[in-house]
Amino acid sequence: MNRPTLTALALAAALGFASATDVSAQALTVGVGGNITSMDPHFHNLGPNNGIAQHFFDRLVHMDERQRPTPGLAESWRATDDTTWEIKLRRGVKFHDGSDFTAADVVATFKRVPWVPNSPSSFAAMVRGLDVTVPDPYTLIIKTPAPRPMLPIDLAVVNIVKGSNVEAPTADFNAGKAMIGTGPFKFTGFVPGDRVTMERNDAYWGPKPHWASATVRIMTNASARSAAVLSGDVQIIDQVQTADLPRMRQNQAIGIETITSTRLIYLHLDQERDATPFAFDKATGQPLAKNPLKDKRVREALSKAINREGITRQIFDGQAIPAGGLLPDGMYGVSPNLKPDAFNTQAAQALLRDAGFPNGFKLTIHGPNDRYPEDDKVLQAIGPMFTRAGVETQVVTLPWATFATQSNRPTYAYSLMLVGWGSDTGETSSPLRALLATVNPDAGYGASNRGRYSNAAMDALLSKALQTIDPAAREKLLIEASEVAVRDYGLIPLYYAVNIWALRSNLTYQSRTDEYTLAQFVKPR
Repeated sequence: MNRPTLTALALAAALGFASATDVSAQALTVGVGGNITSMDPHFHNLGPNNGIAQHFFDRLVHMDERQRPTPGLAESWRATDDTTWEIKLRRGVKFHDGSDFTAADVVATFKRVPWVPNSPSSFAAMVRGLDVTVPDPYTLIIKTPAPRPMLPIDLAVVNIVKGSNVEAPTADFNAGKAMIGTGPFKFTGFVPGDRVTMERNDAYWGPKPHWASATVRIMTNASARSAAVLSGDVQIIDQVQTADLPRMRQNQAIGIETITSTRLIYLHLDQERDATPFAFDKATGQPLAKNPLKDKRVREALSKAINREGITRQIFDGQAIPAGGLLPDGMYGVSPNLKPDAFNTQAAQALLRDAGFPNGFKLTIHGPNDRYPEDDKVLQAIGPMFTRAGVETQVVTLPWATFATQSNRPTYAYSLMLVGWGSDTGETSSPLRALLATVNPDAGYGASNRGRYSNAAMDALLSKALQTIDPAAREKLLIEASEVAVRDYGLIPLYYAVNIWALRSNLTYQSRTDEYTLAQFVKPR
């Protein structure tokens, strides 16, 4: 794909200043940077997929723009004892085909979630082990095998589908046949790699969108997104690259919204295989017989070799925050004791010597080049940092669709990789369960644990936290679990993203910590 030139961007800016979004037309076009890989809301727990699903499907519990739980298809919920929840459902809700929403649809959804074949990152942990009874069509009684105080928050990431689609394959969702939800928009089309189209659901139970129709264009090229919003070709974009911010801020036709994200960008390291495929002897070029990433000293050396301040300052112009933990300060379960490792090449070299690599080794780091803002630049910056510390590093970047398929189960193709995780629950158990818990498909844990890190002490603390009813005691356990995993370098935190949207100045959008760009919340000013 040809990248827009500076001249083209300048022309787009000039044209955009002269034009205005015609809000009376009630047609909205959104440009998103993340590649939407499936319409099936249960197939892949992936930010772009989860965001697009919220146009068509509701959850029992919704999350507001700061990821605080609010009533969705459930009007209320309460624990009647340590292992029992009573959920009262909203009455009068219709699916897009005109049929009534009832408790039977929730039961069918809970059955479908762990069933979806070939899911690369499943939602199964959210519903596993639930014993559901339905005393009437608008009441659920849910029994759990152990206390589960976070169940309502877990259910905030489970999209409810029509019960008759309990065994609908993912292909039926991608083709539109099974795209029957209760959400604010009705599905009209999906062209993979290009766009998703929709029309307003005038029977929606909640506030109806302003837009009679909306198109979400998949635009993984950041410069193309910027040019599109400047010209008025699209009305709002996400993942604005920081290089474009000064020009956009000076353009009166454009507004900017920012907020610190709950997304952590981090490195996952192969800690499972005895010999990892992309670590080589420096002298011979042959694969190392012993996986160096299983040695904590090597993992710590790589962390100390990274100049996080430099990355956030030079690449993001301050629009990212160096990370030492799993979520930014202020979120539930965040340890105040986890700070970013100080950049110290000499300390990294000393750790490598202690680990038996006085001359270092060769390593290949993989990552996407179209998933996160500036992901390829970050990788290109980290490679020389590792090399200066003694680990001669080759950087390989790939389109997200290829990288995501190869990096996770069952292939686990890479040794060291850059990835991101946005906490869909807005608290720390989300990354602990998905990224650091020992991989256990039956329990739904470790669904995105690409490094297959495993630590029995961390698993025990997490399990205990998830069964602890007292919020303060639970948070203390989550903090302890985070400290155990991060200090063991189960992953290497890099930075917390800052979500940036650019939109036409006659529109408003409430910035969201979950980074979703939702057409129903784009409104005329």
